[in-house]
Amino acid sequence: QDAINRKEKRSETFKTAVHGQEMGTPGLKTEELGLRAPQWVRDNLVTMCMRCKGPFNAITRRRHHCRACGYVVCARCSDYKAELQYDGNRLNRVCQECYVYLTGHVVLEDREGKHKGILEKGAAEVSGRSLICSSLQLLDKNGKVGTRGWFVIPQDDPLVLYIYAAPQDVRAHTSIPLLGYQVRDLPLGDSRHLFQLAQSRQLYTFMADSEELKQRWMRAMARSAAGITHPDEEEDFCNE
Repeated sequence: QDAINRKEKRSETFKTAVHGQEMGTPGLKTEELGLRAPQWVRDNLVTMCMRCKGPFNAITRRRHHCRACGYVVCARCSDYKAELQYDGNRLNRVCQECYVYLTGHVVLEDREGKHKGILEKGAAEVSGRSLICSSLQLLDKNGKVGTRGWFVIPQDDPLVLYIYAAPQDVRAHTSIPLLGYQVRDLPLGDSRHLFQLAQSRQLYTFMADSEELKQRWMRAMARSAAGITHPDEEEDFCNE
């Protein structure tokens, strides 16, 4: 009976999380959005975006939290920034519904009836106003095979690493939210300039073309991981 009760409780919690938009935001009334920090819905309580209902997966649709309401949403539905009073009126990532409420702005839609997604930023445009951009290799879990791509941290989105297949691509194939990651230096081996991003069970290993480029990326990623959004001008750079 105890097991049945626990299962029913988990099921009700799951339903509350998924259908939370019909019952009010988690722990916050609408008029409190941006005034108080929300209680985040736990990732393991949802299998789909709580706004567009799109199913999550590890590559093309990843989980993000709206900093205003606490919902678990996909990148497309959280491609907005709004000032939040509880965070000193700094810009934070929020979902579309909270963005409209907090700013009063109307969200423009494209021909397909969807707003421009977070990955739909041209590499050339983003690189031209980036904190750092260059070619890197992202190694596999064994640290042997590397996939070369074009990596960018934009000035207008300094807490996210965008990965393009090529410098002129019109859309990134993935992004990595850098906030909270640890940047690790790896010893030089076989003339490879390696460093890592690590957080909980997530680990990314990168290889740069030179030690200087590696150190620049490590500094830039460390600032983003610490939530520093306004680096000094002398630390802004872009490597072609």
